[in-house]
This record gives sequence, C-alpha cells and structure tokens, in this order.
Amino acid sequence: MSDSRRYAFPPAGMPAPDADPAADGAIFTPAYALIPAGVMRDIVTSALPGWRDTRAWILARPLSGFAESFAQYAVEVGPGGGSDEPEPDAGAEAGIFIAAGEMALKVAGSTHRLGPGAYAYVPPMAEWSIANAGPAPLRFHWIRKRWQPAKGLVPPPFFTTSDGATPADPMPGTGGAWATTRFHDPDDLRHDMHVNIVTLLPGARIPFAETHVMEHGLYVLQGTGRYLLNRSWHEVGPGDFMWLRAFCPQACIATGEEPFRYLLYKDVNRHPGLMLP
Repeated sequence: MSDSRRYAFPPAGMPAPDADPAADGAIFTPAYALIPAGVMRDIVTSALPGWRDTRAWILARPLSGFAESFAQYAVEVGPGGGSDEPEPDAGAEAGIFIAAGEMALKVAGSTHRLGPGAYAYVPPMAEWSIANAGPAPLRFHWIRKRWQPAKGLVPPPFFTTSDGATPADPMPGTGGAWATTRFHDPDDLRHDMHVNIVTLLPGARIPFAETHVMEHGLYVLQGTGRYLLNRSWHEVGPGDFMWLRAFCPQACIATGEEPFRYLLYKDVNRHPGLMLP
C-alpha cells in the first residue's frame, strides 16, 4: 500500500464566486464539529509569532464548548521559512506529521530530515526548531497538548518514525480490514496522548458506536467514508477535519474504492480531573 499512500492538506485558494456556502456541510455542535476541506481557504489562515513565511489553519483550540485537551493546526511553510522557537508554551508536547515537502527538525542540537509520511514526537521543555529544507512548500499537521504529569512518570523522549515504517495493527475479528498505525507505544504510560493513523479498507466499518472518555481530533488523509457523529451520518473525504467531544458516539464506513485513512489524536493514560477547568 506504500505507493498508494496520500496525505491530504487544506486546498487553500478561493472557491468559485457563485459557490453555495452551505454546500460543503460545515457544522458546529456541542458534541462535535465538522470542518470540511472546502472551507479551509486562504482568508481563514493565521500568521504565527516567531515563524517566517508561514501560515496555519488552526482547526481546534481549547475553548468552552469545544476542544478541551489540545490544539490542532495544518501548517504551510514556504521555502526558507520556519521557526527557531516554534512552541510558545514550554509545557506543551507536539505531534508532527508531514504531508508534503521536506522538514529539517532540530531537537537538542540534532537535525532530522523528514519527508511525507514521517511523524515526530517532541516532548515538553525541549529545545527545537523547524525549517523548510526543500524548494517546495512544507506542509505538516501539528498537534499541541500540555503534558499532564503523573506520579512516578517523566515525559517521554523525542522520537521519529513514519507511516511506512510502522506496522498497522489489525483490530480483532476484522481480518485486517480495520487497522491502526500506532506511532506511540500504547503500553508506555508516559504518553498522555496518542497520534495514530486509522485505515479502513473499502467496505470496512466500525461496527458499533464508540462512546468513550477520549477526545478526538480527526483529519481525513485519504479516501472517503460515512462518519457517524452523535446521531447523524456525514459524508467525509480528503482534507476534512472532525472534532469529537469526549463521549460523542462515533462509527464509520469506508465508502470508496481505496482505503479510508485518517490521522487521529486522542488523550489517554490519565485519571479524569475532578474539578472543572
């Protein structure tokens, strides 16, 4: 499957002047949000302090009635651009997934060259920088979360891996039609977030409405599907983003002729706090 892997990114540009604003199906509810690729245009990007030749689609942020545990960006960096101090919050960890271009990621004095399909985890308190190391735009997905201390645990170390180098773990009883590429070791409790790629082969489905404590950020990388969010089914495809509040029921069916794949964030391995923020 490696030769057929593709990694979606916001389309940018502008739609036709006579486009129907409701046609893309964007929706925001207390339980979930659907931000389709078609609404991720030039005029909704953000500039970031300390970044050169960079723009970002900020898809999720901590907000009353919205994301609570994380922020998620799609970041585009022009040739020669980047940041010497990308993270303004020393307590934040990062999950970085490369969609296109070449990244030079420097952590603790060592530089790592990363291309499409690569994933990097950067722990809190790290000294790191990012630069576009190629002639084309660098495009990557960036998930930020405050690392949550727990007794007897220290932050996990920096690591890099890739989609191609990480075996997909088939879900029980599915014959591999539903599988998860797990970038973080699920048995390592130092990790309080996981970033995975979920793959469903054509016609495969999640056969029950998952209802759980984990919050999700979900970015469709490839293929199409019908996704159940709370009590409504939505048609989704490459570049669509979904935020799911904890306990929002979810399921999906892969509807196309190629694998349906999405980048998935979830918060894990910690007791729920007993005080509201």
